[in-house]
Amino acid sequence: MKIFAARLAGTSVFDPAGDQIGRIRDVVVGLRGSRPPSVHGMVVEVQPRRRVFLPITRVRGIEAGAVIFTGKLNVRRFEKRASETLVIGEMLDLTVTVGGQQMTVYDVAMEETKPSAWEITSVAVYRGRRRRDAKVVDWDEVSGFDVLQKDQGAAGLIAAFESMRAADMASALHELPGKRRLEIARALDDDRLADVLEEMPPRDQIGILSTLEPERAADVLEEMDPDDAADLLHDLPADEAARLLALMEPGEAAPVRRLLTYPADTAGGMMTSEPVILPPTATVAEALAHIRLKDLTPAIAAQVYVTRPPTETPTGAYLGVSHFQRLLRDPPSTLLGAAIDPSIDPIKPDLRLPDVASYLANYNLLAAPVVDELGRLVGAVTVDDVLDHMLPRDWRERLHP
Repeated sequence: MKIFAARLAGTSVFDPAGDQIGRIRDVVVGLRGSRPPSVHGMVVEVQPRRRVFLPITRVRGIEAGAVIFTGKLNVRRFEKRASETLVIGEMLDLTVTVGGQQMTVYDVAMEETKPSAWEITSVAVYRGRRRRDAKVVDWDEVSGFDVLQKDQGAAGLIAAFESMRAADMASALHELPGKRRLEIARALDDDRLADVLEEMPPRDQIGILSTLEPERAADVLEEMDPDDAADLLHDLPADEAARLLALMEPGEAAPVRRLLTYPADTAGGMMTSEPVILPPTATVAEALAHIRLKDLTPAIAAQVYVTRPPTETPTGAYLGVSHFQRLLRDPPSTLLGAAIDPSIDPIKPDLRLPDVASYLANYNLLAAPVVDELGRLVGAVTVDDVLDHMLPRDWRERLHP
């Protein structure tokens, strides 16, 4: 039975007791010249984002949506040996030669050639940018895997990572060689790259953003949440940050500029300037439709902020907040002005991080409204914003020492 490696990305891994212990992130092979590569094992990501090695000899079954292993899993962090190659991270998108034609690799297949011994036996390739003449050929029909390539492309790897959450893809990119990481970043759509950048350590963010053309970098910043874009610009040299802000669309740059005026460890510096905001004349049905949007994080979708027009920050007069549980209890035709929770007071933009954390904990809130001295809603601080600032600055990098 052929198992295509790229399709294994994200597959759940179960121990002998049937408990899920992680997900497949890559397949490790050893190239052997013209002979089919031997499969050494799989890279498994266990929490918290630790990548460990699962020897192929421990794998007892590969089924739809599940890899089952026997014995114990060594939780020591995976380190690739010089003689090893990662299938998804390094082999996909390579240009190879098949029958005298240059073709691109989009997957490879492995088979169990004898008990507990697997080899890469087939390669899936296509020709040109539009994937013409796609076919699966035997390994011995292909040459070029041992050639260092300057521009490898990224379509195959991106396809393999397509179903990953942004945080998982950020983790996967962090583990790739620098050259490969930049190839993938340049090939991602602006919105996907923005989502991934938001989950990366500052050093990776700056490294990727600095390699993009300034206009493209500004486009990506526009796709990021304003608070994340502001955090990233805080880490750049002042002149470079100013240049990127100038390249952004004025309407997209305005909330980022406002956030940059607040100290980073205050409610104003942490908040998102784009919570769900509606006027008091909107109905509960309209509010529920807004918080159903799939792009909203759970913390943002947990409540609707009610203000006088305009309903973009900084808004008209802040009236209150309506939590989604209240919205579920009230009739759909109820006006939001009648569904406000009067017990939640807003916080000021200059409230410091420890006090913001205490406020959320004291009232068991996922988010809190931030209102300025004029009584306007300027944003909302969510619990994930607070955690992001309370953890050590290099906490993402500590997951990948």
